[in-house]
Amino acid sequence: MAHDLKLAPDLQARVDAVAARAGRSAGEVIADALEHGHSLEWQERFVEKVRAGIEDADAGRFATPADFERVRNKYRQS
Repeated sequence: MAHDLKLAPDLQARVDAVAARAGRSAGEVIADALEHGHSLEWQERFVEKVRAGIEDADAGRFATPADFERVRNKYRQS
C-alpha cells in the first residue's frame, strides 16, 4: 500500500542525499528506517563509511596479510 508522506524540506533533502549516494530511492531509505530501525543519521554514517572504504580500496589501502591473520586467529576456535 503506497502512502504520500510530506517531509520538512531539510529532512527531505537529507533523505534525497542518502538515496542518491546509496543508489536507492527515497522510499527505500524511508522503508529501511521504518522496517529495520536504521535512522537517517545511521544511514548517512553508513553511506559515508562505505564511500571511505571504497576510496581506500581504490587507493590500494588494504589490510596486510598479518592484519588478516590476526583477525582470523582472533575468531578461530581453540
